[in-house]
Amino acid sequence: MRRTLIAAGIAVVAAGAAVTAAVGFGSDGDGATAHAGDRPPKTATVTRQTLVDTDEVDGHLGYGDPVALRGAGGMVTWLAAEGAVVSRGKPVYRVDGHPVVLLYGPLPVYRTLGPGVSGADVKQFEQNLAALGYDGFTVDADYTGATADAVREWQEDLGVDETGRVGSGLVAYAPGPVRITEHAAQVGAPAAGTVLSYTGTSRLVTIDLPVGDRDLAVPGAEATISLPDGGTARGTVATVGAVATAAQGDGEPTVEVTVTVADQKTLGDLREAPVDVALTAGSRAEVLTVPVAALVALAEGGYGVQVADGGFLAVETGLFAGGRVEVSGAGLAEGMTVGMPS
Repeated sequence: MRRTLIAAGIAVVAAGAAVTAAVGFGSDGDGATAHAGDRPPKTATVTRQTLVDTDEVDGHLGYGDPVALRGAGGMVTWLAAEGAVVSRGKPVYRVDGHPVVLLYGPLPVYRTLGPGVSGADVKQFEQNLAALGYDGFTVDADYTGATADAVREWQEDLGVDETGRVGSGLVAYAPGPVRITEHAAQVGAPAAGTVLSYTGTSRLVTIDLPVGDRDLAVPGAEATISLPDGGTARGTVATVGAVATAAQGDGEPTVEVTVTVADQKTLGDLREAPVDVALTAGSRAEVLTVPVAALVALAEGGYGVQVADGGFLAVETGLFAGGRVEVSGAGLAEGMTVGMPS
């Protein structure tokens, strides 16, 4: 769960304090005050650095949610094995002895393609046909006679009827290579409804993030994944769900967040595991900072720091992270010594 670095009460200034007095945030709670002219008992240095505020949440390492692949009729005569990886041009299953071939793309098969048909689905298919090494046609949105000739050549290589036409009985689309997760139908069963399910081939982390913490997940932001074996991996927030899911019991509704990992080797040989994920809640580059304990609440309002001669400088605060706070204000400079109220 999200760790709050500074309690909400930090902004409360004690009423009735003298104008020359300031309450130290680093005090032990006995009501002690620091006065102008008093020498601070401890000191710290104003530094210039990049502050990064991270919050740790629970995640799950795996391959993501399975996707169902539906058949278009006939009888299942073969299925790619569970756990197998299938790439472009290879069959994911067979119907009536004929292969249903995997191709890449976001559009599903929703009609039969043949000469005279035009559209984005035609271009998607022709891109795949060209990637498989077939030529003699132009990759565009028009299915021409030249396309049909290339398709017949491809169908001959597949050992299927050379019709020059392409439908759901021949191809299935996925975004990329797939990993077969589960068979929903068995050999000898009708190829209707869900035949099998699959995921992508790259491991990723999914997070059920409480809606109240949704601002922690920014697409493109870096994340650090802590693995059960003590190792770590660097990831990137890829997606942040826009639909909340009701939690069980009294829990807060959640959205699904996915974190991708470019270097899969850093995940070791784990296929699935619970992991901790540090999300970047905020960052500020090259800012002046002091320890949080160096802040004092000025009686006249606002915040300040005590300088070496016992006086106070008013400051504006920014990001709190790792026990330090971003500060700015007139007279404040890198390397300056400030007090740490007792």
